[in-house]
Amino acid sequence: MAQQNLRIAVLLPCYNEEAAIAQTVAGFRAALPDAEIFVYDNNSADRTREVAAAAGAIVRSEKMQGKGHVVRRMFADVEADIYVMADGDATYDASAAPGLVAKLIDEQLDMVVGARKSEVEEAYRRGHVLGNKVFTGLLSSLFGRSFSDIFSGYRIFSRRFAKSFPALSRGFETETEISVHALELAMPVGEVVTAYGARPEGSQSKLSTYRDGWRILKTILHLYRIERPVLFYGSFALLLGVLALILAVPLAITYFNTGLVPRVPTAILVTGLMILAFLSFFCGLILDTVVRGRREVRRLHYLSFPAVGAEPDRQSRIQLR
Repeated sequence: MAQQNLRIAVLLPCYNEEAAIAQTVAGFRAALPDAEIFVYDNNSADRTREVAAAAGAIVRSEKMQGKGHVVRRMFADVEADIYVMADGDATYDASAAPGLVAKLIDEQLDMVVGARKSEVEEAYRRGHVLGNKVFTGLLSSLFGRSFSDIFSGYRIFSRRFAKSFPALSRGFETETEISVHALELAMPVGEVVTAYGARPEGSQSKLSTYRDGWRILKTILHLYRIERPVLFYGSFALLLGVLALILAVPLAITYFNTGLVPRVPTAILVTGLMILAFLSFFCGLILDTVVRGRREVRRLHYLSFPAVGAEPDRQSRIQLR
């Protein structure tokens, strides 16, 4: 299906971006002239809404504070075949959007990530580059694979991704949730390196390095607990079991030598630790069965939407199932 026959929506979540939103809208208008551009204002205290409307964007509001709430609202409200999501701070290269959209269509992907590469030192705040590498490596080690830039806000989605994404996060950790959603459902995804620039003068970042980093870490561990219960609870079972064995060895040696168990409290502790270890392990096994069933339902819901560029008869067959 030709790109011009597909409905493309540009989604720009904003919070106090009066200084940059007009430039952002103009950039995507020039790059994707046939796309609808939506600016979702998240309780801005400046003139973001007025400036965005004057620039020709469709302006809507989300009162619940946090980017995760905005992403949930955008995916629920906007109807399109392809969704282009970027921040409203004019840091992402809007001219790269047609290439990202073309890659999504040509390779029948569900998400394309615009991995950031900047030649401007001011584009990244101190600690963000290191934090990105650390969390990217952590995500890869926990889930088996990852992206080179899991925190990029520049992403292209198919309709079936947008409509199957639960969007449970509240803040900037939503990018992590998006990445894990794609990895867990084994979606076809791609990544393209794109330019990343400094914010325009008068525009300030809303990120807090340590606070948001802690929230992202909690999100990764929370998703790992949910999606990998055997490994998560199994690690606790292994830790408790090893600790119980370490405490039990001296007791066993004493018993074999004397036939006595002089340290009864330690023996009780060992017994309790082993019971907890087995309970933790079997808890992981039970939850793994629940997760597999839940993942199957999510996968079937995801497949109920047609792929980007699917033929009309193919779409109708999918919808009738």
